[in-house]
Amino acid sequence: MAHPRRLAIAATLALLATGAVATEAAAATGDGSPTDPNIAFIGRWDTSNAAAYIPAWAGAYLTTGFTGTSVKLKQRNSIDLFYSIDGGQDQYLTNRTGTVDLTPSKLAAGRHTLRVSYRVVAGSYHGDAVFQGLVLDSGASTYALPRPAKLLEFIGDSITVGTTTSKNALTAYGWLIGERLGARHTQIAQGGACLVTTADGCVGLEDYFLRLSSAATSPAWDFSRYTADAVVINLGTNDLAHGTHTTTFQPHYVHLLEEVRAKYPYAKVFALQTLCKRFGAQTQAAVQTRNAAGDANVFYVPTEGWLTSTDYTDGTHPTDAGHRKIADRLAPIIAAKL
Repeated sequence: MAHPRRLAIAATLALLATGAVATEAAAATGDGSPTDPNIAFIGRWDTSNAAAYIPAWAGAYLTTGFTGTSVKLKQRNSIDLFYSIDGGQDQYLTNRTGTVDLTPSKLAAGRHTLRVSYRVVAGSYHGDAVFQGLVLDSGASTYALPRPAKLLEFIGDSITVGTTTSKNALTAYGWLIGERLGARHTQIAQGGACLVTTADGCVGLEDYFLRLSSAATSPAWDFSRYTADAVVINLGTNDLAHGTHTTTFQPHYVHLLEEVRAKYPYAKVFALQTLCKRFGAQTQAAVQTRNAAGDANVFYVPTEGWLTSTDYTDGTHPTDAGHRKIADRLAPIIAAKL
């Protein structure tokens, strides 16, 4: 029979091979509070208030492991949210407040996993997306889950948000690709967003990529919080309607590519031709400008033929099936470069 200490060392080495280790000390002390180190917050979260963490942009989510037979979510005011336990299908809860029971039917005693993602707070929806902690069984605790080595960031507008799909950000192509490639993922996107910030109020990701959120008073984002391994940009659908034309679009796109490179020196960056084909030539030229400047890890991705008219809900926003088609096309392109 193998010596217990050797078995423990072997188990630790196996965890190290995955790129993530949850120590026994951390697992034993996890209390489910927002500052619990066993809870992973993926995406951009406002953590300035230790009692209440707030997700920003679309596609932010949290994950953790927990022991016991039940888990509850402490909310402030009303919010819609998605949650998945033990890798199961995401469940949708609407208009919930206070202590939200995520396990109305008790689980088998033992270890479980949890993922929570709030509905995107933007446009006509104004819920209170605020994580105030978890409530666990007496004597139960959280434990850290293995952390995927790669992180993918998707920058865009309502298409990247997943507007008009069945589960919003969770059924958008960025989320689908991240799950398919086994990576952490986040969507720095908002409905109606542009590349260029305009006087009539369009949120320009050229500027707001650098910020915690799309709020006008948002502070700068602390890029030491995470590093993206791949960045996908899908911008240009809305700019023309806000007065940005071909002569100005390209230099602004070059500037965004420069910003992304400055923050993520080793990331693979993918600039998508918009699905409506607007500003495609200028997007491609911006990529060529960066390539000529010596950045070989920026790629233009044409989208011709990816979708047909039946893949849209309204002529602009893809259906669930449309997003799956985009993921089918784009995931192999990203995977090949990573």
